[in-house]
Amino acid sequence: MITGDSQIKTYPSAFEHAQIEEVFPNIFFVTGASIYRAEGVDIQKSNNMVIVRSGSDLTLINTLRLSESGLKSLDSLGKVKNVVRLGAFHDRNDPFYLDRYKATLWAIKGMIHKDQIQADVEIPTNIQVPFPGASFFVFETATQPEGILYIDREGGILVTCDSIKNWTKVDAYFSEQTGRNFSAQGLIAPANIDMVWLSAMKPKSTDFAKLKRLKFRHLLSAHGQPLLNTAFDDLAPLLKRLAK
Repeated sequence: MITGDSQIKTYPSAFEHAQIEEVFPNIFFVTGASIYRAEGVDIQKSNNMVIVRSGSDLTLINTLRLSESGLKSLDSLGKVKNVVRLGAFHDRNDPFYLDRYKATLWAIKGMIHKDQIQADVEIPTNIQVPFPGASFFVFETATQPEGILYIDREGGILVTCDSIKNWTKVDAYFSEQTGRNFSAQGLIAPANIDMVWLSAMKPKSTDFAKLKRLKFRHLLSAHGQPLLNTAFDDLAPLLKRLAK
């Protein structure tokens, strides 16, 4: 809760999360629980946030609310300058970071934001990027806005939201019930573009034809474990099928 001049804002609670881990030089990853109610069902699953440092500036991608100790760790890395929203369904924690750090919000064009927030920069843009080596891929045919952040480091890194997941297991941040439900729906699978997302977003083959032309080695998704070194090879058969 943060008190402003004329109002009190409330934010989603911080739930249990891991420590921030440096997966590549100046690229960090943290996993934690996300708990909410949807269509009358309580859901508890894991979400990931990616943090990219450029000089002393930090960019947060797929925001995850951190605890006070987690925020101290974040602040030790640098100063939060940017928040990047890639997924249509991922905006619950953006207001907290935007208010706390007066950060710039980057978001896929057409997104509707929590608390009537307006994006400072709409993606795609050919003029600005949040940090050097960044570029964006947008699912142009999807029914709702969704994108991927590409980082031109380490042979190419994809940072995704809901489009590509890598849940290799039901991890410790799932509830038992949600884990069973997600497994039954085929959501717990490595290097996965699942039918739930495809059915909701309805992207056409032209998007996947463009996506499979990207050169990358690694995947850091909002959902699942980091997929290092083999991401392109692991995803190639699926992208080839969806591009037809």
